[in-house]
Amino acid sequence: MNKKESEKKRKAADLTELAEEMGIPVVFPANVIKKADTVPLRVSEADAEGREDFREELTITIDGPDAKDLDDAVSLTRLEDGYLLKVHIADVSFYVPESSALDREAKKRGTSVYLGDTVIPMLPRRLSNGICSLNEGEDRLVLTVIMEFDPAGKLRCHRIAEGLIRVDRRMSYPEVREILMDKESALLEQYERFVPMLRDMQELAERLRARRKKRGAIDFDFPEVHFLFDEEGWPIEAVPEWADCATRLIEEFMLAANETVAEEFARKDVPFIYRVHEEPDMEKAEAMIALIRKNGGSISKKGKNLLPLEIQKAVDSMRGLPGEALVTQMILRSMQQARYSERCTGHFGLAARYYCHFTSPIRRYPDLQIHRIIRDVLRKEENEDRKMRHYRQIAAETAEHSSLTERRAVEAERESVKLLFCEYLSGRIGEIFDGRVSSVVRWGVYVRLPNMAEGLVHVSRLNEDYFSYDAASGAMVGRLGGKTICVGDPLKVRLLGVDTERRIIDFEPYP
Repeated sequence: MNKKESEKKRKAADLTELAEEMGIPVVFPANVIKKADTVPLRVSEADAEGREDFREELTITIDGPDAKDLDDAVSLTRLEDGYLLKVHIADVSFYVPESSALDREAKKRGTSVYLGDTVIPMLPRRLSNGICSLNEGEDRLVLTVIMEFDPAGKLRCHRIAEGLIRVDRRMSYPEVREILMDKESALLEQYERFVPMLRDMQELAERLRARRKKRGAIDFDFPEVHFLFDEEGWPIEAVPEWADCATRLIEEFMLAANETVAEEFARKDVPFIYRVHEEPDMEKAEAMIALIRKNGGSISKKGKNLLPLEIQKAVDSMRGLPGEALVTQMILRSMQQARYSERCTGHFGLAARYYCHFTSPIRRYPDLQIHRIIRDVLRKEENEDRKMRHYRQIAAETAEHSSLTERRAVEAERESVKLLFCEYLSGRIGEIFDGRVSSVVRWGVYVRLPNMAEGLVHVSRLNEDYFSYDAASGAMVGRLGGKTICVGDPLKVRLLGVDTERRIIDFEPYP
């Protein structure tokens, strides 16, 4: 093994060790791999029997350039008075029978986990990257939500079907963004066959988004950090990535499918797993309101509780202001954590009465489980009543376990970002950065850089005054001069050091 291979393996091992440290299964058991190896590589005629054939319809996937587990594909027909949208989702449940070795392992994992450029999948790659992935030019089994919208984006009617598709083109977010935004792009000729449909898709997505915002859905515009790696697999750059017309297009279509499916099955009163989100904690909300106003935004509260529409207006008021990203993060922290539940109690952030996770069965267990329920209801099997009783018995436990594994995955992903930032900044000790205070605690202030890296300025290094934490105001207050350091304040810092073992970044004020 040469030095480059060794370095790359050592870096990958860092992320694997992190996952294991947090109790995330990394290696699939032998019996699970053995079962996966029996899954066919191609769709047979027998497998496709009885399904609606959508293979002649123009169908695309739109994902990140590096994605390999493609859950969803879309197709759109422009009608004289509206749009006909088909959202095709991989029918993973066909290949993963309940209580099989594959199913037990998928439930145990609960979700795929994404740590930097490393993926710990919920299902073996023979399924997640193979027969279940909606790869270009390959026949694939799907559950399809067929939705007809009027010209304003209001859902007129829908149905759900077991389908068979063949994706015509695998497209990436950057490609779609360029096609929709750059009238001189060379991609317009390369993708000539798909451009009219993409423009119609953008038009429908904008109408769906406008309707969501009107009802009060909170549209966070918060960047996700994307790391660039060198040939050895070490992070060399951290780039905040914001939502754009391409990502929003797919987001709107998936939201529409998820809401439509949830409402149908809530009305059918069959056992199901919903995605729910409660109202914000008002104590945290008051701190959030103060921060929004401090950073130049505006927010009003007309009743005892904040409404989604009031939060959305506050988010809009922060657009383009220096503290936008920080305030958005604070709003997220003030809100309750979304979770899975067997009860349909609504989703506060989306201002939706009905919502579920249906669109990612390759990487989320709740989606896989409700696909089974949907297929059983669609097929109206003789033992449907017995199956529904069974699903009802396990719904609460499945929802709770899925919520726990999701929180574990989110925490691992958060820690992996800290680790990668430590590795990225390890060669920049002594450099000066402009940042903003992201939180204030008894032992110091945390500062976030424009690239989303976050580190601590210990209270002992705040040497302009003798600072102490004031719990009432949530600020650091100087005993002599009365100066305060609050969340949102700009602060120039020097990088003192990083601790990759503890995943800690240390700053000091500059000058």
